[in-house]
Amino acid sequence: MGNHYFTAIMPTQVRKPKQKASVEGTVGKIATAVIARLRNETFHSLDTLKAAVSSALREFNDAPFQKRNGSRTEIFLQEEKAALRELPALPYEIAEWIYGRKVYPDCHVTYNKNHYSCPYQYVGKQVDLKITGSFIEIFHKSERLATHNKYHDYVCNAWSTHPEDMPDQFQQMEWDDQRIRSWAASIGSSTSAVINLIFDSVKIKEQGYNACLSVLRFSKSYSKERLEAACSLALTKFRSPRYRHLKSILASNEDLIYANNQKQNAAVNNTKGYVRGASYYGGHHNDQ
Repeated sequence: MGNHYFTAIMPTQVRKPKQKASVEGTVGKIATAVIARLRNETFHSLDTLKAAVSSALREFNDAPFQKRNGSRTEIFLQEEKAALRELPALPYEIAEWIYGRKVYPDCHVTYNKNHYSCPYQYVGKQVDLKITGSFIEIFHKSERLATHNKYHDYVCNAWSTHPEDMPDQFQQMEWDDQRIRSWAASIGSSTSAVINLIFDSVKIKEQGYNACLSVLRFSKSYSKERLEAACSLALTKFRSPRYRHLKSILASNEDLIYANNQKQNAAVNNTKGYVRGASYYGGHHNDQ
């Protein structure tokens, strides 16, 4: 708060009233001039109370001094006001700090299940988040990188992206959408369809990198065949399958059951029959 208002905060010691004699004296005078004066009045709304306090405080400041010329209002206008700085454009807000958040390959950091962009040069690095009631600020080594309007707590999986934070064609990241689509196609058509649905669901392709890579990494922890079967099953159950859907299918071995059923159905459908006709069974000139 001191930094925000360019003010040095110098607290006094406990039970040392002489260190703040002027403040203590002024508090006592205001208590007499405002609080004591209004103690017997009844107020039925906060607005009327504020108006009465303002009026009593104005009279207190306008009253002439007893031992010197002028009043508190005149001293403020003539001597003190010129030495004051203007108030900041934005009021001070109590902030929460979160340290050591990683910048993902999609140039975003995650807070409360929402995603906020920062410059692509900081991909893979650790940044700090300053969260207030209205904004999220991203810092790296005390340098502010980006400021975003904070999403409400009830918002989930939203993206706040500054276009200038994304890399241009001359500064490509390690992963791009073509490489991700090619990897998916090498696994199978169902996996490719899931990856395409993820890309179709985002406004900027970089926003889908992390979700797509999370899906494709299942091919390493399980196998390409199992991931393809899981994607095939997921496409029959969900409009846009995601990581959590596939993780549930693979963890419960639903993909193995599904793949086995598909093989059995294929075997049944491939069974061929032959229709020999009545003549084959004899009769008439075919009797032997």
